[in-house]
Amino acid sequence: MLLPILAALLLLALLFGPQLWVRSVMARYGRDRPDYPGTGGELAAHLLDRLGLADVRVEMADQGDHYDPERKVVALLPDHYHGRSLTAVAVAAHEVGHALQDQAGYRPLHLRGRLVRLAQGLQRTGSVVVMAAPLFVLVSRSPSGLLLPLLAGLISVGAAAVVHLITLPVELDASFRRALPVLEQGGYLPAEDRKPARRILSAAALTYVAASLSGMLNLWYWLRMLRR
Repeated sequence: MLLPILAALLLLALLFGPQLWVRSVMARYGRDRPDYPGTGGELAAHLLDRLGLADVRVEMADQGDHYDPERKVVALLPDHYHGRSLTAVAVAAHEVGHALQDQAGYRPLHLRGRLVRLAQGLQRTGSVVVMAAPLFVLVSRSPSGLLLPLLAGLISVGAAAVVHLITLPVELDASFRRALPVLEQGGYLPAEDRKPARRILSAAALTYVAASLSGMLNLWYWLRMLRR
């Protein structure tokens, strides 16, 4: 009895622990710093100009910080766009890191974009097929009519899991091969802020670790359903 409970607690820790830690780190370094010369949005615009990315714009985001390679936009949440915190600075540099990947023709970034569009299409199709499962059973007059909906669900979940797995190295590259060297070599961070900046950039990547684990758990669930 104790073993299943421990396994469940471990699974919950793996799924939700990284997200809680990310929020904790972001909040810890989210207070404004009067000693910083500009906001996250201003730093992003400055870095884009300095690094020869004049075709990339900086905008406020409604849902989540991100870089849009199709629109050539670095989008930051209001707190990061207007804020002068270490979190705002690190997140802004991270998204500029994605713009640098795009400029360099970093293949995993573009592969992720194509896979995201493919996964979205598969998920929409899979959702429709799964919702129509009773109709398949009615037409076939057999439980085997559930096979197609189960396969559709498996493909949909599998595509999402693959996207998450590819996303993690893309995020790590943007943080530690692009953003951090720019911040450190450009003298944008005081010496005492460099270690916390690494924590913030690590925390951002861990978000995708949690997403990858969740995707793999869903994939395992659908595989078990097919084996029954």
